[in-house]
Amino acid sequence: MILIRCPYCDERRPEVEFVYAGEAHIARPEDPSALSDDEWAGYIYSRKNARGIHYERWIHAHGCARYFNAARNTVTDVILITYKTGEPRPSLEEIAEAAK
Repeated sequence: MILIRCPYCDERRPEVEFVYAGEAHIARPEDPSALSDDEWAGYIYSRKNARGIHYERWIHAHGCARYFNAARNTVTDVILITYKTGEPRPSLEEIAEAAK
């Protein structure tokens, strides 16, 4: 069982309490009506899906019901660090320090 730390509840809970909510730090276009159909489709559907460190949004659905961000290694499926929505993306050094 994977335990995920909710940064709001400040405790580790079983993964079944959480729901994946997509890639984190996606900026919405300032004027969506100015985008072409292809550009809008790219915003809606295209994601990095990178191998290695990936920044994701999660929701503690069966807990505090708040969204938060996590950095997860997609190769090992290990969540390295979690942080509150609105906080800046942690650097690789901060992630390495938190994973110790």
